[in-house]
Amino acid sequence: MPRRGSNDPAPRPLRVGEELRHALARLFEAGRLHDPDLAGLAITVSEVRVAPDLKHATVFVMPLGGARAEAALAALQRAAGFLRHELAQEVQLRAMPALHFELDHSFEHASQIDALLHRPEVERDLAPKPGADDEPKK
Repeated sequence: MPRRGSNDPAPRPLRVGEELRHALARLFEAGRLHDPDLAGLAITVSEVRVAPDLKHATVFVMPLGGARAEAALAALQRAAGFLRHELAQEVQLRAMPALHFELDHSFEHASQIDALLHRPEVERDLAPKPGADDEPKK
């Protein structure tokens, strides 16, 4: 069996994280949380990273449009116990991981990269050169 690198996650935590992500998305969509800080917010669960021992899970979330992100994060932290109990009803695991919520900044990072790629000097460098053949030579 090939050895995994030290940074490669094991397959089981990846599968469990993906299952938890889908279950959390279903819970948020169903509107099971009645916290006033979450009222009217659509929460995106972009990733769930589960520890190798399956005892802790970090849930990366972002409210749609980034509105009231800090308040939503605080509300999710308060509701972590309730969400853990609800997940235990939906996902078959021997022990449900403790949930820790963090804001997902990957959307901001993607926007910054997109803005960089659309700068005039970068667009100029990426544009096809005049007189260059589009057909490969044989």
